[in-house]
Amino acid sequence: MEQQLLEREEQTKQRPARRGGYLLAVILGLIFVVLAIVGISSRFAERRALAKETEAIAMPSVEIIHPKQEPPQQDLALPSSLQAFAESPIYARTSGYLGHWYKDIGSKVRKGELLAEIETPEIDQELSQARATRDQTEAQLKLAQSSAKRWETLQKMDAVSAQESDERTSSYAQGAASLAAANANVRRLEQTESFKRVTAPFAGVLIRRNVDVGALVNAGNGGANQELFVVADVDPIRIYVDVPEVYSGAIHRGVSARIEISALPGQQFTGNVVRTSDAIDPGTRTLRTEIDVPNPNGKLLPGSYAQVHFALKEDVPRLTIPANALLFRAEGPRAAVVGQDNKIQLKTVNIGRDFGTSVEILSGLAAGDSVVLGPSDSLEDGEPVQIAQRKEEQQR
Repeated sequence: MEQQLLEREEQTKQRPARRGGYLLAVILGLIFVVLAIVGISSRFAERRALAKETEAIAMPSVEIIHPKQEPPQQDLALPSSLQAFAESPIYARTSGYLGHWYKDIGSKVRKGELLAEIETPEIDQELSQARATRDQTEAQLKLAQSSAKRWETLQKMDAVSAQESDERTSSYAQGAASLAAANANVRRLEQTESFKRVTAPFAGVLIRRNVDVGALVNAGNGGANQELFVVADVDPIRIYVDVPEVYSGAIHRGVSARIEISALPGQQFTGNVVRTSDAIDPGTRTLRTEIDVPNPNGKLLPGSYAQVHFALKEDVPRLTIPANALLFRAEGPRAAVVGQDNKIQLKTVNIGRDFGTSVEILSGLAAGDSVVLGPSDSLEDGEPVQIAQRKEEQQR
Protein backbone atom coordinates (compact mmCIF):
# COMPACT_ATOMS: atom_id res chain seq x y z
CA MET A 1 0.00 0.00 0.00
CA GLU A 2 2.71 2.36 0.94
CA GLN A 3 4.56 1.36 -2.19
CA GLN A 4 1.63 2.42 -4.37
CA LEU A 5 1.44 5.73 -2.62
CA LEU A 6 5.07 6.32 -3.24
CA GLU A 7 4.70 5.51 -6.99
CA ARG A 8 1.77 7.92 -7.28
CA GLU A 9 3.75 10.71 -5.64
CA GLU A 10 6.67 10.06 -7.99
CA GLN A 11 4.39 10.13 -11.02
CA THR A 12 2.81 13.32 -9.77
CA LYS A 13 6.27 14.90 -9.51
CA GLN A 14 7.27 13.76 -13.06
CA ARG A 15 4.17 15.21 -14.81
CA PRO A 16 5.13 18.91 -14.39
CA ALA A 17 8.63 18.16 -15.57
CA ARG A 18 7.30 16.53 -18.71
CA ARG A 19 4.92 19.41 -19.33
CA GLY A 20 7.78 21.89 -18.94
CA GLY A 21 9.87 19.98 -21.47
CA TYR A 22 7.06 19.99 -23.97
CA LEU A 23 6.49 23.72 -23.50
CA LEU A 24 10.18 24.49 -23.93
CA ALA A 25 10.28 22.44 -27.12
CA VAL A 26 7.27 24.33 -28.48
CA ILE A 27 8.83 27.68 -27.66
CA LEU A 28 12.12 26.69 -29.26
CA GLY A 29 10.24 25.54 -32.33
CA LEU A 30 8.39 28.81 -32.58
CA ILE A 31 11.65 30.75 -32.20
CA PHE A 32 13.22 28.69 -34.97
CA VAL A 33 10.24 29.31 -37.25
CA VAL A 34 10.34 33.07 -36.55
CA LEU A 35 14.09 33.18 -37.21
CA ALA A 36 13.60 31.28 -40.43
CA ILE A 37 10.87 33.69 -41.55
CA VAL A 38 13.02 36.73 -40.64
CA GLY A 39 15.99 35.28 -42.51
CA ILE A 40 13.96 34.57 -45.59
CA SER A 41 12.38 38.04 -45.45
CA SER A 42 15.75 39.74 -45.08
CA ARG A 43 17.08 37.79 -48.04
CA PHE A 44 14.14 38.91 -50.17
CA ALA A 45 14.64 42.52 -48.97
CA GLU A 46 18.32 42.35 -49.81
CA ARG A 47 17.48 41.00 -53.24
CA ARG A 48 14.97 43.78 -53.81
CA ALA A 49 17.48 46.41 -52.62
CA LEU A 50 20.17 44.91 -54.83
CA ALA A 51 17.78 44.97 -57.79
CA LYS A 52 16.90 48.60 -57.11
CA GLU A 53 20.54 49.53 -56.71
CA THR A 54 21.44 47.74 -59.93
CA GLU A 55 18.59 49.51 -61.72
CA ALA A 56 19.69 52.86 -60.27
CA ILE A 57 23.27 52.27 -61.36
CA ALA A 58 22.12 51.36 -64.85
CA MET A 59 19.96 54.54 -65.08
CA PRO A 60 21.99 57.67 -65.97
CA SER A 61 22.20 60.35 -63.29
CA VAL A 62 21.92 63.90 -64.66
CA GLU A 63 22.21 67.40 -63.26
CA ILE A 64 19.59 69.88 -64.41
CA ILE A 65 19.36 73.66 -64.70
CA HIS A 66 16.58 76.02 -65.76
CA PRO A 67 16.97 78.58 -68.57
CA LYS A 68 17.79 82.03 -67.23
CA GLN A 69 15.41 84.87 -68.03
CA GLU A 70 17.46 87.91 -69.09
CA PRO A 71 16.28 91.48 -68.42
CA PRO A 72 14.55 93.29 -71.32
CA GLN A 73 17.21 96.02 -71.38
CA GLN A 74 20.71 94.95 -72.24
CA ASP A 75 24.00 96.78 -72.00
CA LEU A 76 25.99 96.11 -75.14
CA ALA A 77 29.68 96.94 -74.67
CA LEU A 78 31.98 97.07 -77.70
CA PRO A 79 35.65 98.04 -77.97
CA SER A 80 36.78 100.86 -80.21
CA SER A 81 39.24 103.74 -80.44
CA LEU A 82 38.85 107.48 -80.77
CA GLN A 83 39.50 109.22 -84.07
CA ALA A 84 39.71 112.85 -85.03
CA PHE A 85 36.64 114.20 -86.77
CA ALA A 86 38.93 115.28 -89.61
CA GLU A 87 42.61 114.48 -89.99
CA SER A 88 44.71 115.66 -92.91
CA PRO A 89 48.39 115.16 -93.74
CA ILE A 90 49.93 118.25 -95.34
CA TYR A 91 52.40 117.82 -98.21
CA ALA A 92 54.47 120.32 -100.12
CA ARG A 93 53.05 121.46 -103.45
CA THR A 94 56.39 122.90 -104.56
CA SER A 95 60.01 121.73 -104.29
CA GLY A 96 62.63 123.54 -102.28
CA TYR A 97 64.17 123.91 -98.83
CA LEU A 98 62.18 124.52 -95.66
CA GLY A 99 63.00 128.07 -94.68
CA HIS A 100 61.03 128.30 -91.43
CA TRP A 101 58.22 126.60 -89.52
CA TYR A 102 55.85 128.54 -87.27
CA LYS A 103 53.73 125.87 -85.55
CA ASP A 104 54.76 122.80 -83.58
CA ILE A 105 52.85 119.79 -82.23
CA GLY A 106 49.99 120.68 -79.92
CA SER A 107 49.47 124.11 -81.48
CA LYS A 108 45.90 125.11 -82.17
CA VAL A 109 45.61 126.56 -85.66
CA ARG A 110 42.94 128.40 -87.60
CA LYS A 111 41.94 127.73 -91.17
CA GLY A 112 44.46 129.34 -93.53
CA GLU A 113 47.00 130.06 -90.77
CA LEU A 114 50.65 129.94 -91.89
CA LEU A 115 52.49 126.82 -90.79
CA ALA A 116 55.78 127.05 -92.68
CA GLU A 117 57.57 128.68 -95.61
CA ILE A 118 59.58 126.95 -98.30
CA GLU A 119 62.47 128.57 -100.19
CA THR A 120 62.19 127.84 -103.93
CA PRO A 121 65.07 129.51 -105.86
CA GLU A 122 64.51 127.37 -108.96
CA ILE A 123 60.82 128.27 -109.13
CA ASP A 124 61.70 131.94 -108.65
CA GLN A 125 64.09 131.83 -111.61
CA GLU A 126 61.58 129.98 -113.77
CA LEU A 127 58.96 132.58 -112.94
CA SER A 128 61.31 135.42 -113.86
CA GLN A 129 62.15 133.71 -117.15
CA ALA A 130 58.45 133.08 -117.89
CA ARG A 131 57.62 136.74 -117.29
CA ALA A 132 60.45 137.85 -119.60
CA THR A 133 59.24 135.44 -122.27
CA ARG A 134 55.75 136.83 -121.89
CA ASP A 135 57.01 140.41 -122.31
CA GLN A 136 58.97 139.36 -125.40
CA THR A 137 55.93 137.62 -126.88
CA GLU A 138 53.79 140.65 -126.14
CA ALA A 139 56.24 142.94 -128.01
CA GLN A 140 56.26 140.61 -130.98
CA LEU A 141 52.48 140.56 -130.97
CA LYS A 142 52.34 144.35 -131.14
CA LEU A 143 54.68 144.35 -134.14
CA ALA A 144 52.63 141.61 -135.84
CA GLN A 145 49.46 143.60 -135.19
CA SER A 146 50.94 146.76 -136.81
CA SER A 147 52.19 144.78 -139.79
CA ALA A 148 48.81 143.11 -140.28
CA LYS A 149 47.01 146.46 -140.27
CA ARG A 150 49.54 148.02 -142.66
CA TRP A 151 49.37 145.13 -145.15
CA GLU A 152 45.61 145.20 -144.96
CA THR A 153 45.65 148.88 -146.02
CA LEU A 154 48.11 148.20 -148.81
CA GLN A 155 45.92 145.37 -150.11
CA LYS A 156 43.00 147.74 -150.39
CA MET A 157 45.24 149.95 -152.56
CA ASP A 158 46.29 146.87 -154.60
CA ALA A 159 49.88 147.55 -153.58
CA VAL A 160 50.38 144.00 -152.21
CA SER A 161 48.84 140.69 -152.99
CA ALA A 162 46.14 139.07 -150.88
CA GLN A 163 48.54 136.23 -150.07
CA GLU A 164 51.00 138.55 -148.42
CA SER A 165 48.23 140.26 -146.46
CA ASP A 166 46.92 136.90 -145.22
CA GLU A 167 50.41 135.90 -144.08
CA ARG A 168 50.70 139.01 -141.92
CA THR A 169 47.25 138.41 -140.44
CA SER A 170 48.19 134.78 -139.64
CA SER A 171 51.41 135.95 -137.97
CA TYR A 172 49.35 138.23 -135.73
CA ALA A 173 47.00 135.39 -134.77
CA GLN A 174 49.95 133.13 -133.95
CA GLY A 175 51.47 135.88 -131.80
CA ALA A 176 48.21 136.24 -129.87
CA ALA A 177 48.15 132.51 -129.17
CA SER A 178 51.80 132.56 -128.06
CA LEU A 179 51.02 135.42 -125.67
CA ALA A 180 48.10 133.48 -124.19
CA ALA A 181 50.40 130.48 -123.64
CA ALA A 182 53.03 132.69 -122.03
CA ASN A 183 50.44 134.21 -119.70
CA ALA A 184 49.23 130.73 -118.73
CA ASN A 185 52.78 129.63 -117.95
CA VAL A 186 53.33 132.71 -115.79
CA ARG A 187 50.12 132.04 -113.86
CA ARG A 188 51.12 128.39 -113.33
CA LEU A 189 54.49 129.38 -111.90
CA GLU A 190 52.92 132.09 -109.76
CA GLN A 191 50.48 129.53 -108.38
CA THR A 192 53.34 127.09 -107.74
CA GLU A 193 55.33 129.81 -106.00
CA SER A 194 52.35 130.63 -103.80
CA PHE A 195 52.65 127.13 -102.38
CA LYS A 196 55.84 128.30 -100.67
CA ARG A 197 53.43 129.29 -97.90
CA VAL A 198 52.16 126.12 -96.21
CA THR A 199 48.82 126.86 -94.51
CA ALA A 200 46.29 124.91 -92.40
CA PRO A 201 43.40 123.47 -94.46
CA PHE A 202 40.97 123.72 -91.50
CA ALA A 203 40.91 124.72 -87.85
CA GLY A 204 42.28 122.11 -85.48
CA VAL A 205 45.35 120.90 -83.64
CA LEU A 206 48.77 120.21 -85.12
CA ILE A 207 49.46 116.63 -84.05
CA ARG A 208 52.61 115.94 -86.09
CA ARG A 209 55.58 117.83 -87.54
CA ASN A 210 58.00 115.79 -89.66
CA VAL A 211 60.43 118.40 -91.06
CA ASP A 212 62.86 120.97 -89.77
CA VAL A 213 64.59 124.06 -91.13
CA GLY A 214 66.85 123.30 -94.09
CA ALA A 215 65.17 120.02 -95.03
CA LEU A 216 64.80 119.35 -98.74
CA VAL A 217 61.16 118.84 -99.66
CA ASN A 218 59.73 117.72 -102.97
CA ALA A 219 56.35 118.48 -104.41
CA GLY A 220 53.72 115.76 -103.97
CA ASN A 221 53.43 112.84 -101.58
CA GLY A 222 56.13 110.62 -103.09
CA GLY A 223 59.40 109.64 -101.46
CA ALA A 224 60.42 109.51 -97.83
CA ASN A 225 59.61 112.18 -95.25
CA GLN A 226 57.37 114.14 -97.62
CA GLU A 227 54.60 114.56 -95.06
CA LEU A 228 55.28 117.97 -93.52
CA PHE A 229 52.50 118.26 -90.92
CA VAL A 230 49.33 116.53 -89.79
CA VAL A 231 46.38 118.63 -88.65
CA ALA A 232 43.39 117.12 -86.81
CA ASP A 233 39.98 118.48 -85.91
CA VAL A 234 39.16 116.96 -82.50
CA ASP A 235 35.83 118.65 -81.68
CA PRO A 236 33.71 116.62 -81.98
CA ILE A 237 35.64 113.37 -81.68
CA ARG A 238 34.63 110.50 -83.94
CA ILE A 239 34.23 106.84 -82.97
CA TYR A 240 33.74 103.95 -85.37
CA VAL A 241 32.40 100.76 -83.81
CA ASP A 242 31.47 97.46 -85.47
CA VAL A 243 28.11 96.26 -84.11
CA PRO A 244 27.39 92.50 -84.43
CA GLU A 245 24.69 91.61 -86.92
CA VAL A 246 22.27 90.33 -84.26
CA TYR A 247 22.19 93.82 -82.67
CA SER A 248 22.04 95.78 -85.92
CA GLY A 249 18.26 96.13 -85.83
CA ALA A 250 18.45 98.19 -82.63
CA ILE A 251 21.12 100.59 -83.94
CA HIS A 252 19.95 103.63 -85.86
CA ARG A 253 20.60 107.34 -86.09
CA GLY A 254 20.05 109.16 -82.79
CA VAL A 255 20.69 106.18 -80.49
CA SER A 256 22.59 107.33 -77.41
CA ALA A 257 25.92 105.77 -76.46
CA ARG A 258 27.97 105.98 -73.29
CA ILE A 259 31.74 106.17 -73.71
CA GLU A 260 34.30 104.98 -71.16
CA ILE A 261 37.99 105.83 -71.63
CA SER A 262 40.56 103.65 -69.89
CA ALA A 263 42.90 106.64 -69.56
CA LEU A 264 40.16 108.65 -67.77
CA PRO A 265 38.79 106.29 -65.08
CA GLY A 266 35.58 107.38 -63.42
CA GLN A 267 34.66 109.78 -66.23
CA GLN A 268 31.92 109.05 -68.72
CA PHE A 269 31.09 110.77 -71.98
CA THR A 270 27.98 110.54 -74.10
CA GLY A 271 27.44 110.73 -77.83
CA ASN A 272 24.90 109.82 -80.46
CA VAL A 273 24.91 107.59 -83.50
CA VAL A 274 25.11 109.93 -86.52
CA ARG A 275 25.20 107.34 -89.30
CA THR A 276 25.66 103.66 -90.12
CA SER A 277 26.91 101.92 -93.22
CA ASP A 278 23.43 100.41 -93.80
CA ALA A 279 25.16 97.21 -94.85
CA ILE A 280 26.50 94.14 -93.04
CA ASP A 281 30.14 93.35 -93.69
CA PRO A 282 30.06 89.75 -95.01
CA GLY A 283 33.54 89.10 -93.64
CA THR A 284 32.90 90.12 -90.02
CA ARG A 285 29.08 90.08 -89.93
CA THR A 286 29.08 93.52 -88.33
CA LEU A 287 27.49 96.91 -88.99
CA ARG A 288 29.93 99.84 -89.16
CA THR A 289 28.53 102.60 -86.94
CA GLU A 290 29.77 106.16 -86.40
CA ILE A 291 29.32 108.02 -83.11
CA ASP A 292 30.18 111.69 -82.58
CA VAL A 293 31.11 112.85 -79.07
CA PRO A 294 31.42 116.57 -78.17
CA ASN A 295 34.97 117.45 -77.09
CA PRO A 296 35.09 121.20 -76.41
CA ASN A 297 37.84 121.02 -73.79
CA GLY A 298 40.00 118.53 -75.71
CA LYS A 299 39.98 115.84 -73.01
CA LEU A 300 39.36 113.10 -75.54
CA LEU A 301 42.52 112.36 -77.49
CA PRO A 302 42.54 110.68 -80.91
CA GLY A 303 43.88 107.15 -80.79
CA SER A 304 42.70 106.48 -77.20
CA TYR A 305 41.11 103.12 -76.42
CA ALA A 306 37.39 103.39 -75.68
CA GLN A 307 34.58 101.14 -74.52
CA VAL A 308 31.25 101.98 -76.14
CA HIS A 309 28.07 101.06 -74.25
CA PHE A 310 24.64 100.86 -75.88
CA ALA A 311 21.51 100.47 -73.72
CA LEU A 312 19.36 98.30 -75.98
CA LYS A 313 15.70 97.58 -75.21
CA GLU A 314 14.33 94.24 -76.37
CA ASP A 315 10.62 93.44 -76.36
CA VAL A 316 11.07 89.70 -76.92
CA PRO A 317 11.94 87.71 -73.74
CA ARG A 318 15.46 86.34 -73.88
CA LEU A 319 16.54 82.99 -72.43
CA THR A 320 20.12 81.90 -71.87
CA ILE A 321 21.60 78.56 -70.89
CA PRO A 322 25.19 77.45 -70.23
CA ALA A 323 27.11 76.60 -73.35
CA ASN A 324 27.81 73.08 -72.04
CA ALA A 325 24.08 72.31 -71.90
CA LEU A 326 23.87 71.83 -75.67
CA LEU A 327 24.22 68.75 -77.83
CA PHE A 328 25.60 69.31 -81.32
CA ARG A 329 24.49 66.58 -83.68
CA ALA A 330 23.88 66.14 -87.37
CA GLU A 331 20.28 67.28 -86.90
CA GLY A 332 21.52 70.57 -85.43
CA PRO A 333 21.90 71.92 -81.88
CA ARG A 334 19.67 70.25 -79.32
CA ALA A 335 18.95 70.48 -75.60
CA ALA A 336 18.14 67.46 -73.41
CA VAL A 337 15.07 68.25 -71.29
CA VAL A 338 13.88 66.02 -68.43
CA GLY A 339 10.09 65.61 -68.46
CA GLN A 340 7.78 64.98 -65.52
CA ASP A 341 8.14 61.24 -66.09
CA ASN A 342 11.94 61.59 -65.69
CA LYS A 343 12.49 60.74 -69.32
CA ILE A 344 14.71 62.61 -71.75
CA GLN A 345 13.20 64.81 -74.45
CA LEU A 346 15.66 66.04 -77.08
CA LYS A 347 14.46 69.46 -78.24
CA THR A 348 15.81 71.29 -81.27
CA VAL A 349 16.85 74.83 -80.32
CA ASN A 350 17.69 77.94 -82.28
CA ILE A 351 20.84 79.63 -80.98
CA GLY A 352 21.19 83.42 -80.95
CA ARG A 353 24.14 85.30 -79.49
CA ASP A 354 27.14 83.55 -78.00
CA PHE A 355 28.26 85.11 -74.70
CA GLY A 356 31.17 82.74 -74.13
CA THR A 357 30.08 80.69 -71.13
CA SER A 358 26.40 80.98 -72.06
CA VAL A 359 24.34 81.20 -75.24
CA GLU A 360 21.06 82.83 -76.11
CA ILE A 361 18.16 80.56 -77.06
CA LEU A 362 15.77 82.10 -79.55
CA SER A 363 13.31 79.21 -79.70
CA GLY A 364 12.87 75.62 -78.56
CA LEU A 365 12.93 76.06 -74.75
CA ALA A 366 10.70 77.55 -72.06
CA ALA A 367 11.72 79.20 -68.83
CA GLY A 368 10.47 76.29 -66.71
CA ASP A 369 12.18 73.47 -68.65
CA SER A 370 14.60 71.20 -66.78
CA VAL A 371 17.64 71.18 -69.06
CA VAL A 372 20.40 68.62 -68.56
CA LEU A 373 23.75 70.25 -67.78
CA GLY A 374 26.67 68.61 -69.57
CA PRO A 375 24.62 65.94 -71.36
CA SER A 376 26.30 62.78 -72.57
CA ASP A 377 26.47 62.18 -76.30
CA SER A 378 24.85 58.78 -75.71
CA LEU A 379 21.58 60.23 -74.38
CA GLU A 380 18.60 59.19 -76.45
CA ASP A 381 15.06 60.51 -76.72
CA GLY A 382 12.76 58.81 -74.18
CA GLU A 383 15.62 57.42 -72.07
CA PRO A 384 14.79 57.35 -68.31
CA VAL A 385 17.18 59.23 -66.04
CA GLN A 386 17.49 60.16 -62.41
CA ILE A 387 18.07 63.74 -61.31
CA ALA A 388 21.15 64.28 -59.18
CA GLN A 389 21.25 66.98 -56.53
CA ARG A 390 23.50 69.87 -57.48
CA LYS A 391 26.62 70.46 -55.41
CA GLU A 392 25.48 73.96 -54.53
CA GLU A 393 22.27 72.56 -53.05
CA GLN A 394 24.16 69.88 -51.12
CA GLN A 395 26.32 72.51 -49.45
CA ARG A 396 23.34 74.60 -48.23
